[in-house]
Amino acid sequence: MGIKNLSKALQDFAPSSIKSFEFKNFFGRIVAIDASMCLYQFLIAIRQEGMTLQTEDGETTSHLNGFFYRTIRMMEAGIKPVYVFDGKPPELKAHELDKRTERRADAEASLKEAIAKGDTESIEKFERRLVRVTKEQNDDCKKLLSLMGVPYVDAPCEAEAQCAELCKKDKVFATATEDMDALTFGSSILLRHLLAPESKKIPIKEFNLNAALKEMQFTMDQFIDYCIILGCDYTPSIHGIGPKKAYDLIKTYKNIETIIKNIDLEKYKVPENWNFKVARDLFITPEVTDGNEFNFRWTTPDVEGIISFMCGEKNFNEQRLRASLERLKKAKQNSSQVRIDSFFKVTGVVTTLPSAKKRKLEEEKASKGAGKKSKTNTKSKK
Repeated sequence: MGIKNLSKALQDFAPSSIKSFEFKNFFGRIVAIDASMCLYQFLIAIRQEGMTLQTEDGETTSHLNGFFYRTIRMMEAGIKPVYVFDGKPPELKAHELDKRTERRADAEASLKEAIAKGDTESIEKFERRLVRVTKEQNDDCKKLLSLMGVPYVDAPCEAEAQCAELCKKDKVFATATEDMDALTFGSSILLRHLLAPESKKIPIKEFNLNAALKEMQFTMDQFIDYCIILGCDYTPSIHGIGPKKAYDLIKTYKNIETIIKNIDLEKYKVPENWNFKVARDLFITPEVTDGNEFNFRWTTPDVEGIISFMCGEKNFNEQRLRASLERLKKAKQNSSQVRIDSFFKVTGVVTTLPSAKKRKLEEEKASKGAGKKSKTNTKSKK
């Protein structure tokens, strides 16, 4: 889930923090990618398209197809991906995982009913809800990335938290995920839709944390409390408080403790034994590996190793795969190019002059230039 309604809240209260870009705008950028989110999306996407990619033994390979071709597309665009895989979930997430288990049970019951009725559309919908990522699928993706020469990280806990740590230590430019809590963990830039299918032509949404804090006039601690009130994966929230009310409360009272002391507790139900402080600590000091321990390298792909794994073990088409690997090798050769703004300090602020003032300055400059030219001509005549 991430943070409930945070994207909409930023549109309302910090619109300057959100920008849309094309894929090509991220040339030369190193991006930390929430691999677990991608894996799930790739499995879902194939089902939505009405296809199932499998080996002869019935083993699903949709995730490998997604990782392989989307990674090549990114590298062709000059983007350097670093995939980050989830570790163990924090204990505080247990209630959210329990909810997901309940939803799975409901989906299984609904699927049986849809099958009995022959309702194809409902069958597909509930099958998507039952998709689960296995350890074997995770291991397959890590093996493929290693063969492709693409770095990955095993997070000790939440992938979004580890991605944020890499952002904080300037190891990556941004975090690519659909979960908005990457901002709550401290990612300076969050990218949504980076791995969307090219055919859908969905613009990439960039969320800038510093711009959001500035426009909302929040400190980072206040932003974290705001996200907890909106609703996160780690604790229930106050019933009856939406994004606007939460925004006003944080602006007025600054933190959750003071809010609880001042709101109408009959109207707004605070969860019993609410562990918001533990959730807050989890966002401020999550379990991560220090970003300074990483020095990422994108190495030459092992072409024959990929062919052996993808074609020999997973039944992919060798001719198509070899053609794609040529693209990957070419992309790797071009990856030494750097963005021109890497030579300068980028402040993120562009200063422009109003048209009339700009025109006046240009006229004054031209006038001074004409005067100098006139004096030069006079001297030459003498």
